[in-house]
Amino acid sequence: MLGTAVVVFTACTALWLAAWAPLASPATTRVPRPHSPGTPSGARALGSSCGQATAHSRLASPPASHILGDFTLSYCTRFDGSGIPPGWSTFSGVPGGDPSGLFARSHVAVAGGHLLIRVAKRKRPGSGWATGGICHCGRPRLYGAFFVRSRVSGAGPDEIDLLWPVAHVWPPEIDFNESAAQTRSTTWTVHFGGTDHAVHGATSIDLLRWHTWGVIWTPRFIRFLVDGHPWGAVTSRSEIPHQPMTLDIQNQTFCGRRTECPSRPVTMQVAWVAEYAFTGSRP
Repeated sequence: MLGTAVVVFTACTALWLAAWAPLASPATTRVPRPHSPGTPSGARALGSSCGQATAHSRLASPPASHILGDFTLSYCTRFDGSGIPPGWSTFSGVPGGDPSGLFARSHVAVAGGHLLIRVAKRKRPGSGWATGGICHCGRPRLYGAFFVRSRVSGAGPDEIDLLWPVAHVWPPEIDFNESAAQTRSTTWTVHFGGTDHAVHGATSIDLLRWHTWGVIWTPRFIRFLVDGHPWGAVTSRSEIPHQPMTLDIQNQTFCGRRTECPSRPVTMQVAWVAEYAFTGSRP
């Protein structure tokens, strides 16, 4: 884990201010394939619901807008109901770049105060694994800040919080938490350029525990945060996406191709999601 204390954002302003400190830009590398989110179901009307934080660690609050600077809280939801909130769409079909995979709408549910994104064997014997994915397709953004409070129940699939282009032409892509089948580490990656160049970073952290993953995306930089701590940045304008994108949360398997192949059912739990509109100057 990063540190030992659980961060309650409204009480830890200093940690969020640290996100704006200068961070070195990582070296450019190549990453081989996209995380295509498949075909979403139709988006519904927008909604927002965020209650007050409690002492329970999973309900640590989203950061206040004034802490982030040129951002205004524009959407926040806790998954306290029995259905997927309006504005979100579930994925179905075979993911791009992953012919052995399958997104199933039935693998996304809301129960027990969480959004649940499940990975489990398909019902037909020998047919492999089915995964779940969801996007906030009803609310695309050009720049913004995004935070997801989540944990995983085990290793196996590639569990990802990401920003995906509205145009569905890849790249670009911003992954701000990608487990790569691990439970003790995760990565961030920015895909850019017509031939998929990428910059990325990694950290050791216990993904079985609750964490708040964040990305701050502006025309001039991208910052990555976990539990209020900055852990990466991109500052080259040519590496930063400059087109509308949506927040996606998904599990994906690459059985037969890579190591992201589970041996038992796994679930990603999400307690809340918060999004902030960028109010700063634009080129």
